[in-house]
Amino acid sequence: MNTSNFKLLIAEDEYEIATFLKKGIQEEGYQVKLVTNGEEAINYIEKNHVDLVILDWMMPKVSGIQTCKTLRTKDFKGPIIFLTAKDKVEDTITGLKSGANDYLKKPFHFSELLARIEIQIKTFYKIGELLELDFLKVDTSRHIVYSQEEIINLTEKEYQMLVYLIRNKGQVCSRQKIIEDVWDIHFEYDTSVLDVHMNALRKKLNLKRDQLIKTIRGAGFKAEE
Repeated sequence: MNTSNFKLLIAEDEYEIATFLKKGIQEEGYQVKLVTNGEEAINYIEKNHVDLVILDWMMPKVSGIQTCKTLRTKDFKGPIIFLTAKDKVEDTITGLKSGANDYLKKPFHFSELLARIEIQIKTFYKIGELLELDFLKVDTSRHIVYSQEEIINLTEKEYQMLVYLIRNKGQVCSRQKIIEDVWDIHFEYDTSVLDVHMNALRKKLNLKRDQLIKTIRGAGFKAEE
């Protein structure tokens, strides 16, 4: 994930915590704007693009809860993560019902906050893997396969087979294993259905014999550049 494409707003009134968070998150590549109260957060988001908001619960002028509610009524749809010392279940429920996507109790490990930021961004903005096999590219977030920038239309099984082989690039994938993992069924003897789909996949990808997807006699198939 290219973190530099995302702008985060931190609303935190404790100077040491705020500067620590800003510095650490910037070091991960994100763009970061820091404000010290809820009123500033609301005003900033009204005039600027923000992808994710980190809100302290207890802030002067406008509390984190009220800030969250106001942002949602003003149609801010991006992820909001609460940071708070409150640790009761009722508080967590209140925070989530106000419109927050996640809730992290103080004190917390910075690595956990980074993980939660990444999860929220990937989930909300539907960011998936970009798998590559030479000139083939698979965008798993959009379920799209490219061959030299041209979109290739595959059936669901063909797509799943290609993704499976690329994720196991360089390894021999047995026929039995492909059937079990892609079809999610157990074939004791007959795996001929795999050949039908494999031939169709190679044809659609316009691959020459054993190009990129190799047949390993008596073993299975291997994706290899």
